[in-house]
Amino acid sequence: MKDFLVACVGKPSAGKSSFLNAVSDAAAKVGNFPFTTIKPNHGVAYVHIDCPCKRFGKQAQCAPKHGKCVDGTRMVPLRIMDVAGLVPGASTGEGLGNQFLDDLRTADLLIHVVDASGTTDAAGKVTIGYDPINDIDWLREEIHSWIFMNLWKKWPNIVRRHTATAQSAAETLALQFSGYGANLSCVQKSLDRCGMKDGLDTWDEDAVRKVVDGFLDERFPTIIALNKIDLPDSDKNVDKIFRKYDPSKIILTSALAEVFLRKLHSQGFINYHEGTEFFDLADESNSLKPIPAATQSRLEKVQDLVLFRYGNTGVQATLKLAMDTLQLIPAFPVRNINSFGDGVAGSGGVGGTKEKSGVFRDCVLVKKGTKVGDLMADLLGESKKFCLYAETVGGVRVGIFFLFAFCVKSYPFLPFLRTNQPGEDDEITLNNSIMSFKLSGDAVRE
Repeated sequence: MKDFLVACVGKPSAGKSSFLNAVSDAAAKVGNFPFTTIKPNHGVAYVHIDCPCKRFGKQAQCAPKHGKCVDGTRMVPLRIMDVAGLVPGASTGEGLGNQFLDDLRTADLLIHVVDASGTTDAAGKVTIGYDPINDIDWLREEIHSWIFMNLWKKWPNIVRRHTATAQSAAETLALQFSGYGANLSCVQKSLDRCGMKDGLDTWDEDAVRKVVDGFLDERFPTIIALNKIDLPDSDKNVDKIFRKYDPSKIILTSALAEVFLRKLHSQGFINYHEGTEFFDLADESNSLKPIPAATQSRLEKVQDLVLFRYGNTGVQATLKLAMDTLQLIPAFPVRNINSFGDGVAGSGGVGGTKEKSGVFRDCVLVKKGTKVGDLMADLLGESKKFCLYAETVGGVRVGIFFLFAFCVKSYPFLPFLRTNQPGEDDEITLNNSIMSFKLSGDAVRE
């Protein structure tokens, strides 16, 4: 299956590396000076979702291969990276230039980390009274300029090739946009977004800019993480930003507060419930260590300025918004649709189950609209041809593949076989996301 990648972008010193450290297992270098990050830092974040183990009362038996599950809250891995800070003029070589725009090519979604406090200027240098709205505007302009200039400098040749090959506009542009990880379907959706039809040979500069706008929205969806919300002046800046931009794409965050809470948790001082305002302190009912006085004072500030005011640090909410924006659905392939295990019946299983390795071992994130056949092909590979059907909870069959195809080929004269049957084109939804694929005996023999 595709490994989705989220990229943290923004100007230097906005808190991108702190955000990466707050949500992942990375250890990115952090500093209060521009271009602390030179090469992209990569990590694995864990998105919190509802695990079906709780619905079926199997929390004690749930044993994910990747991530973990705590009482029905599943932590699903999602790749994340932060790239070096972008500054105005990056598309023409300012700052660290196009090198870091190139790092965005493989990202599926951008998290624009914005310093909401206004304490760093456009270049990431310490200041006071800076308006962070400027950052939101110029960052999109820089990415737009980068793509537009790469396209426009070749435009006469593109038009000549388009005319010679008599391709559609989408087919011609698909070749140009392939370097950004776009396929024909993505390009066609981009053209639909901006209302551009065929007739590429008549497009002027404004039309091409419009096409790049649509491509940006489709290929690089962006959400905004307003960071440093615990600093002075953040409130007034947040209010202005929410009035100007779509609030549904904005999350308030304090990456450093999350890093601090996670560090105290790992050191055994608190039991932090990620994504909430709650944590447990040392008492007679647990084995947590007493917090030193200086650390206690800082913890109280985090509570007052972040947790009590906003309910959480915002980093988990940002990951959840990223997942929703990408329209990702968690799918749970299992071998046994009744026990939800992936092992063979036996004894001595996890939590008393007969499965050797526990239940709901696998979870994969798939895009909305993904077909059952696509998931089957990724999981089974060459064995796909032996798949008889897929079934979901309650033994409900989601698709009939090999067996149905064999019957149609052998008995085409039977009219009931010509009707639409559930099969590889069925979409994966939350209602059928727990799925087991049944293979014919030929698969075992081969």
